[in-house]
Formats: sequence, C-alpha cells, structure tokens
Amino acid sequence: MMKTAAEVREACRSGRWTGPTCGLAPDYVQANLAVFPKDWAYDFLLFAQRNPKPVPVLEVGDAGDFRISRIAANADVRTDLPKYRIWKNGILEEEVTDISRYWRDDLVYFLIGCSFSFEEALVDEGLPVRHIEENVNVPMYRTSLMCEGAGKIPDTPMVVSMRPYTPEQAVRAAKITGQMPFVHGAPVHIGNPSEIGITDIAKPDFGDAVTVNPGEIPVFWACGVTPQSAVMEAKPPFMISHAPGHMFVGDKRNDDFRIR
Repeated sequence: MMKTAAEVREACRSGRWTGPTCGLAPDYVQANLAVFPKDWAYDFLLFAQRNPKPVPVLEVGDAGDFRISRIAANADVRTDLPKYRIWKNGILEEEVTDISRYWRDDLVYFLIGCSFSFEEALVDEGLPVRHIEENVNVPMYRTSLMCEGAGKIPDTPMVVSMRPYTPEQAVRAAKITGQMPFVHGAPVHIGNPSEIGITDIAKPDFGDAVTVNPGEIPVFWACGVTPQSAVMEAKPPFMISHAPGHMFVGDKRNDDFRIR
C-alpha cells in the first residue's frame, strides 16, 4: 500500500497504478480534475463559485501551465493521476492514463476537493466506509438536485457519492464532514434516494454498488464528478476530467482542510 502522496503520483506517472485512489495515502488530500480551454475557464470558475458544495476549488492553473504547485510539489497534471477522460462536444471519447499528447497552451486545470479526503476522519472516529471495506469504487449518482449555471454552462444535475450508515452513525458522519467544507462538507441528503431523483440505489451512474445492510440508510454527499455532468449539458468542444474515483493525490494533509 502506498503511504505518501508522492508515492501515489510516481506510481501513476510510471503507469504502475491505474486504479481508483480511495484508501491510498490516507493522510493526504485527494482532488477531482477538470480541464477547460481558456475561453470556457471563467464560466467554469463562476459555476464553481455558485456551487461550492459539489465544486470546491482547491487550485487553479494558469493557461497552458501543467505544473501543480499549491497542494503538491513537483507535480504534473498531465501524468500524475491514474486515469483521465477525454470529452469532445459533451461526449466521452476515451479514457487514457496520460494526457501529455492532448495538452495545449490554452488549457486551464481546476483541482476540486474530493470526499475521499474526509474518509480518513470518518475511519478515525470508528465509522465504516463500505466501498473501502468491499475494495470497490465509491457509488455515485446523478440526481434531481440542480446546480446553478454560469455563462455557457446551464443549470445542471448535481452528482452525489453515497455511503451507508445506521441513523446514529449518519448523525456522527454529518457532524464530522461538516467540519470539512473544502472537501464537500456535510451531506446534501440522508435517507430515501427517490427524493433526490435516484431510482435504483443498486445501479450507480458512476463507480460501483455497495452493500446496504438492514438497519442502514444511504447518506449522500455532493461529488466532484458534477463537472462531468455539467459537460454533458454544456457540450464544450473539448474538456478533460479524471475518471471517477481516480483522483490526484496532493501533499497537503486532510486535516489542513478541517475547521475545528
């Protein structure tokens, strides 16, 4: 198991690791990725500002600059994630493990807080994280909760991640994650999935289904895959994202993003 962020990034850069990052380097912050051409970047930044729960921005690059310098040292956005998605006109074209050949001087990257970063706090408080226990990717769903649009990006469905808990555990999880607004904060919904437009909890739109035991209820957090939902609606000519669950791992500690 890779214990440090630098080890994870080196494994991604060399192609030795191409899988999900949940449970890796558990002390270190993880981030979603969205890359837009410069003429779309302001609209996306405004979209993020209007929707801080699903799109909490941790770092923004200058146009054409692939170096990550604020939440990590000596990192390269083109190579240091395990898997990327290439989108054209709102359609997913392919998944790749290196975006160097796609990089252009007009591209702007955004690193967005990830719920994987609050899972360490949940585990430290004795709360289970089912997708880690079952060694699968976290389940994620498009919902009927709408994000406010900005410029060329219309109102778009929020994506949420789900972790099952007993009602007592759900209250504790909400309190813990509420202290971490830069990595999505408190849940956006607890309980009946149909109330937020999810018809089948066993069929996530992204990631993998997990077991919900008797006596447990689903708890939903805003998710940084929401920009991919926005891309499906806005249809920019070109965009790059992380593959769901395949995050950038930075050098800052998760505790750096906790408000006490």
